[in-house]
Amino acid sequence: MGKYFGTDGVRGVAGADLTCELAVKLGRAAAAVLTARAGHRPRILIGKDTRQSGDMLEAALAAGLCSVGADVESLGVLPTPAVAYLVGRYEADAGVVISASHNPMEFNGIKIFAGTGYKLPDEVEAQIEAHIDEDCKNIPLATGAEVGTISLRTDGLKDYTDHLYESIGGSLAGLKVCIDCANGASAEVAKVLFPRLGAQCSFLGVEPNGRNINDGVGSTHLDHLAKAVVEGGFDCGIAFDGDADRCLACDEEGREMDGDKIIALLSGRMKEAGQLDGDTAVVTVMSNLGFIKYMEAQGIRTECTAVGDRYVLENMRENGYVIGGEQSGHVILLHHATTGDGELTAGKLLRLLAESGKKMSELNGIYAQFPQVLVNVEANAAQKAAYQADEVLAGYIQAQEQKLMGMGRVLVRVSGTEPKIRVMVEGQDLEGIRRCADRIVEKIRRRIL
Repeated sequence: MGKYFGTDGVRGVAGADLTCELAVKLGRAAAAVLTARAGHRPRILIGKDTRQSGDMLEAALAAGLCSVGADVESLGVLPTPAVAYLVGRYEADAGVVISASHNPMEFNGIKIFAGTGYKLPDEVEAQIEAHIDEDCKNIPLATGAEVGTISLRTDGLKDYTDHLYESIGGSLAGLKVCIDCANGASAEVAKVLFPRLGAQCSFLGVEPNGRNINDGVGSTHLDHLAKAVVEGGFDCGIAFDGDADRCLACDEEGREMDGDKIIALLSGRMKEAGQLDGDTAVVTVMSNLGFIKYMEAQGIRTECTAVGDRYVLENMRENGYVIGGEQSGHVILLHHATTGDGELTAGKLLRLLAESGKKMSELNGIYAQFPQVLVNVEANAAQKAAYQADEVLAGYIQAQEQKLMGMGRVLVRVSGTEPKIRVMVEGQDLEGIRRCADRIVEKIRRRIL
């Protein structure tokens, strides 16, 4: 991770960490780097989720872009994967999304896609950061006719929805589905797409007011959806996060279906159809051991990366693999998208359900998960750095994993998107791994908090 860019863009509390001043500098720096690489006056698309701070940050970012000669096309509220798709379709030089994904509303973020639709590589982010550290002093400001323009585009919603409809490529007739849009960017797409595919739909979290994104709804709060599914007699439930780059589900009994299960099901279907290039799925070190063993039994290899969809995507592109993702619900389907796309994933999963003739609970039961305990320890940037430099803590965590005697594993990592240190312990003995997690959390708190 860089100084400003984490694993998923620049992110922080809007107005405090992510200020208008920083957004202006980021716009100037990004335009300067993209201009140097493109060799012409750049066109930049901007989309955003429904956070109240989105308009403020878009105005600042657009001002920065225009001040050094870039033209801005504002797409309004759209999912992150929509911007990634449209930047290629509209032949723009880059696309920017203003969103903090699954985080609470006070957070916001800025992530940038290259003209290819992929997130910027590390070396380009480093060039942008270098300009920001110099207060953009070496970037000449535009004057007169060289100043960039800002225009509005209203065709993005339809073009992206059409793309999803064609990519999913099947009928969902006969399914009764409850869909939770997290009061976020997915709502307007979902309300058109899934009924168009033939599903009978009921929607939750489709009344954004700028302050209620991810607030008790969406993929980080599945209890609300699960209750609605059971009480309403739905075949399943689908939940997106604030910017719709991730998707989780629950079966008709209200039980969660995480990203591992979704990747396992879609990989199996792709293998049957001869579409699973390399017979491999790429996941992260957070994926459940039950998932790994199931995939082995199906003749599907798994490659594990560090946590973060950017690392999954890098592995996929380097090795020619076409499906990958995270337990949290980011699923990347490279035959159709350049980034995780929650609504595409949901459509593929629902098509599989419709064609299988099975209940979602049967699909959800394809393998038994090993118990996992995940504890989030609040930590600011200085505390994160202290944890990473603490050799005593590293030795203690290694010793705790050895105590599991090969029947489990420990993963402690610094979050790239939130002020947290995440402690995950996995194994066959639930009480044993809980005690292990508690010991590690207590040690971390004593050492650095």
